[in-house]
Amino acid sequence: QVQLVESGGGLVQAGGSLRLSCVVSRSIFSINVMGWYRQAPGKQRELVATITSGGITNYADSVKGRFTISADNVKNTVYLQMNSLKPEDTAVYYCNALVTRPTIDRYWGQGTQVTVSS
Repeated sequence: QVQLVESGGGLVQAGGSLRLSCVVSRSIFSINVMGWYRQAPGKQRELVATITSGGITNYADSVKGRFTISADNVKNTVYLQMNSLKPEDTAVYYCNALVTRPTIDRYWGQGTQVTVSS
């Protein structure tokens, strides 16, 4: 089992920044992929960024150059630094953990709201 607790969401003006945090209940080294997803009203949940246990990152085209995902293995925390925010970034942001051993399991946090005003 993996518990994920997100924080850091809020209301920000366009062009501003926010940093989301996801505290993980066990060592990040034991998790294959950590990620951030988001879901806007009336839309499907979409991938924002991922980071593997080896530190390889991947980003959605819509956030490349603006968002940065990172992991602190001492604090068992994954971050999403969001800069140059746009109104279209408004969504509930979810932390996700993908574990492949002993079985393939995916875990979700409760989500944190990010609202970007124009």
